[in-house]
Amino acid sequence: MYVLGLLLGNMGLFPNASDAYLHLYNLHGTLSPDLIAAKLAEGHIASTDAVLNSIKKTQDILLTISIPVAIPLLLFSTSIGNFLRIARKMLLSSLIAIFSVILFVAAGYFLLKNKGIPQLWKVGGMLVGLYTGGTPNLASLKIMLDVDANTYILTHTYDTLVSAVYLLFLITFGKNMFRWLLNSKVKAASLSSQENTHNQPIAARALLKKDSLKNVGRGLLISVLIVGLAGGLSMLFDKQYQMLTVILAITSLSLAASAIKKIRETKYTYELGMYFILVFSFVVASMADVRVFVDHSPLIIEYITFTIFGSLFLHVLLSKIFKVDAESLIICSTALVCSPPFVPMMAHALKNRQLIASGLAVGVLGYAIGNYLGVTLAFY
Repeated sequence: MYVLGLLLGNMGLFPNASDAYLHLYNLHGTLSPDLIAAKLAEGHIASTDAVLNSIKKTQDILLTISIPVAIPLLLFSTSIGNFLRIARKMLLSSLIAIFSVILFVAAGYFLLKNKGIPQLWKVGGMLVGLYTGGTPNLASLKIMLDVDANTYILTHTYDTLVSAVYLLFLITFGKNMFRWLLNSKVKAASLSSQENTHNQPIAARALLKKDSLKNVGRGLLISVLIVGLAGGLSMLFDKQYQMLTVILAITSLSLAASAIKKIRETKYTYELGMYFILVFSFVVASMADVRVFVDHSPLIIEYITFTIFGSLFLHVLLSKIFKVDAESLIICSTALVCSPPFVPMMAHALKNRQLIASGLAVGVLGYAIGNYLGVTLAFY
């Protein structure tokens, strides 16, 4: 989706903006119809600027809607009770992993803060959310911290590259190396809850089948209600804090809703949420200007590489001290750094399906806390 979005936004299909329109856009964001009409009448902007403004307004609407609606759908299947039944070593390993990520994101910020990376403090906040949660947290924090599209795309693009190398390392050399360094006895407990179908891939056409539409509609309706409640709550705060309040309120209300069994067991909510994430990814990529990718790119990829592999090193070191087994380390690291969808693949590489449920629980908990950790580190 990122590739398609980048192509759409940079292959000349969208009109080029005039300097006058860019100046107005930088001051006001997308322009109101009245302002567009006035500037056209005065001859300050071209008719193509009006077309471009309509495109940008549509993009803004899709960005505003997609993430708030996606978050509840992704979190409805969360079972906090299941996570609490994970073996002690798996839970300890996840806490070590989260601590390691936070420490190396902070260290990387202080090492690079004078190197001229734009919005570095926001990048740090996004990385904490990304490596304790996943792409949904990265997308949420993009909105919460008001990160510009180019910085967001750079961060996500280079994360994809470095994470792929990281995952390849774990699957090939890493798993044997860590089994040699650490105790390889499996300490992860198999969760007793029913099989969670929310984490299985599903085609879009399956969501549109008659027997699926009821579940999809129910989940979407509850998600919209939560977004509405969070939006109303945000009106109690100053405008500059409203989006932050909305996202955190949505996260909290969604976790509360997941405690209701009927909501938690509604099928296809996770998959539907991921389709909203795809919409977000496509739209935000179409807003990026690839010409700026040359600027500061080596430093951002340096920050990401330092965070991923530095936190892994500390994770291994602390796991040795606290006697965490290799399998718990690998599964937790995969769930947090690469996101839950990669857990089954890693469990297969470790030849231990028992680890899948607990790994997914770690990843989903990361989704739940990633927004809180990311915004806290960014501001403080």
